[in-house]
Amino acid sequence: MKKFLMLILFVSLLLTTACGNDSEPGKLRAMLGSNVVSLDTAKATDPASFEVVADCIDGLLQLDKDGKVIPAIAESYDVSPDGKTYTFHLRDAKWSNGDDVTADDFVFAWRRHCQTSDKYAYIMGSTVACIKNADAVVKGADPTTLGVSAPDPKTLVVELDAPVPFFPSLMVFATFYPINEKFYNSLEDGTYGTTHENFLYNGAFTLTSYVPGSASIQLQKNPNYWDAANVTLEKLQYQVVSSSDNALTAYRNKSLDLVTINGNQIEFVKKDAELAKDLHIISTGSLNYVTFNQDPKNNHAGALSNVNMRLAISNSIDRESLVTNYIMNGSRATYTAIPLDFAPNAKTGKYFAEDQKQFAEYVGFNPDKAKEYLARAKSELGKDDFNFTLIYANDAGDMTVKVVQAIKAQVEENLPGVKLNLQPMTKAEYLDKVTTNSYDIAVTNWTPDYDDPMTFLTLWTTEGSEISEHWSNAEYDKIIADCTTGSLAANYDARWNALYDAEKILLENAVIAPLYTGANANLISENVSGIEFHAVAIDRVYKHAVVK
Repeated sequence: MKKFLMLILFVSLLLTTACGNDSEPGKLRAMLGSNVVSLDTAKATDPASFEVVADCIDGLLQLDKDGKVIPAIAESYDVSPDGKTYTFHLRDAKWSNGDDVTADDFVFAWRRHCQTSDKYAYIMGSTVACIKNADAVVKGADPTTLGVSAPDPKTLVVELDAPVPFFPSLMVFATFYPINEKFYNSLEDGTYGTTHENFLYNGAFTLTSYVPGSASIQLQKNPNYWDAANVTLEKLQYQVVSSSDNALTAYRNKSLDLVTINGNQIEFVKKDAELAKDLHIISTGSLNYVTFNQDPKNNHAGALSNVNMRLAISNSIDRESLVTNYIMNGSRATYTAIPLDFAPNAKTGKYFAEDQKQFAEYVGFNPDKAKEYLARAKSELGKDDFNFTLIYANDAGDMTVKVVQAIKAQVEENLPGVKLNLQPMTKAEYLDKVTTNSYDIAVTNWTPDYDDPMTFLTLWTTEGSEISEHWSNAEYDKIIADCTTGSLAANYDARWNALYDAEKILLENAVIAPLYTGANANLISENVSGIEFHAVAIDRVYKHAVVK
């Protein structure tokens, strides 16, 4: 046994040394906190997938280092006086197989997305982008009726049902990226984006090694990229690391140049002078929250369809304790349905969620109020004991495990008779559960797709949710509709105020229990610069990264 253990240690040391010697100028080695789910933009739903796709494909527009929308495949665009028609003028750009990138590539991709996406199709429709006839196409209408056309290879015309002030920022999001139709049709059904050979590139990098679920993903600079002269990196390597302990070890062993850590590792790093100088706390803009399945046929005769039960659970959670004692990465307790420091008012500059006490009547840590809500729930439901299952993705990192364990302890301590059973599962299993109503309670998060409160509030419309809470409210739906295609769409101040009304309906009904606004504690090697971090659309962009 001793010889066996010594052999393991020896092999481990060899592997560590080999990884440590893998550093080279022009090569960036970055951590991914979870596996890529899909490179198909009609199937991708997670930040890891969106990031890798964005490495490889440019959309019409992109973000600069300050988060402002700038040209990408579209050199410029015009907007009609009524704000309902966008005309994009495309630059000369190539796919990695040598084909020109044309307006038809966008037409094909957008029509396909409306037809095939089961999670993000709604973003084309009346609750977000308002592209003409998108809702009808999603429901089965002729895709050629979608309000997008290519009068010539370099011109893309997009017609909207209503003006959308944030429409340009939507073009940064992967849903609106192009797909080469000829290449797509040359593949067997269902294989697009499943390997590096079955994916086509017009972006800064191309994949050299990728299979679904792989812990290692390899990319290299794309010589055919339209802006290749401004791309310094020659290689980009991702390594999936779900444990903060392992992330810190990899960084200290110099096998990774960029990692994300949390919890006790952050405190350790702050006390180490050499490591502390590499620590960067960066807001992700994500809202982390608890969601409830309100199906009346669900567990305990639909106990979670009882608003007092949901309010009891929400008010039993100590959010400050979560971020201070368990997460410890700069995340901040949040008591609104919109994250902190997000979506500034265009006229006042005030962030939408700046007032964190406006919904204190419904959201907060108040054990006494939680017990009052529980007493009402027990009376209304005619029961005193409840066992709910809380699901979470076990490959989302060890921080998630700590959070759900803390929530379980707080709920059970503050709500007599309520038990939470924790059920970990893979990300794929988790997504299947929450999109098919096969869960009780889930811990989840949403990263904004564009810089407007609507990127969150549309999640809980009757038609718009990726995670099905089995909740529907006609008044809420009407407000969202009025703020998109209705009477408030063109009135900035009235629209802004109405969105607060919608948020109040959401929280007084405890459709969700907000937890915290996410942040990442990143360790970045001192020889690395130029990585761009964004709270909207794509978390990290490496186009201008430099490794010396």
